[in-house]
Amino acid sequence: MTCPRVGHIDFLNVLPLSYSYNHGAAQGLSIARGVPAVLNNDLINGRLDMSNSSSIVYARHSENLVILPDVCVSTDGPVQSILLISKKPIESLKDDKIILTAKSATSHCLLKIILRSYGAIPNYYVRHVGPDKPIPDDATASLLIGDDALWCYHHREDGLYYYDLGQEWQELTGQKMVYALWVVNKDFAASNPEMLQLIYDRVIKAFRKYPEQKDKIINSVLADKPFTYEQLDSYLYNTIKWDLTEEYKKGLETFYALAHNMNLIEHIPELNFAKVRRN
Repeated sequence: MTCPRVGHIDFLNVLPLSYSYNHGAAQGLSIARGVPAVLNNDLINGRLDMSNSSSIVYARHSENLVILPDVCVSTDGPVQSILLISKKPIESLKDDKIILTAKSATSHCLLKIILRSYGAIPNYYVRHVGPDKPIPDDATASLLIGDDALWCYHHREDGLYYYDLGQEWQELTGQKMVYALWVVNKDFAASNPEMLQLIYDRVIKAFRKYPEQKDKIINSVLADKPFTYEQLDSYLYNTIKWDLTEEYKKGLETFYALAHNMNLIEHIPELNFAKVRRN
């Protein structure tokens, strides 16, 4: 067969895998790098065989997808890289205009769930926002994700309010939050078990080896990223989690249930996992 088409959302929250792909783990694979919204769409429309993907995408297309076991992007509390930045306190938001980054999908649903718990039903608009001007003049608040949000987390402007959606989720539900999964086209998984196993092994190995390789992995991006070693060490070693354990699955199921209650997804999906030899 031709090389498997593998999407890679190249945010810092998966830096160990980015490093691994850049140092041999991409051999035999066709890697497509991009932001969640683009790769989510490519996966759904059959242009990718698998990808790390916004967790809400699996819920919306579970009939055609399976989950790669044991791996996710998640947190137990604050996430640092999904932020609501507002001109007024979150409890004061009602029918305000809120700009949603065009890069994401899970974070849109997460924000809507959280703001509904405050009694807010804002007017949402999707368009590009960035750290240079996080809130447009015509809006009250903006949602930023990924490296843009992480930069804003460390460079706060006076007079603005910052809300970490991972922290807000934990305060609302008491549970962990899964932002991204590695999902596989069901037909590809069924017809290419050996290649699926190879991809699984490489992804798992990249994250499990991170603690012993973290110095060289972090140092590999410091020249190109506007963060200090200490900031990235805290983010990747203390904040972001990659193990899809039973507790994280429970948090994911709660997220799907609340999203369904708000008609953000049509049904609550079963968590169906790809068949691989787990190590």
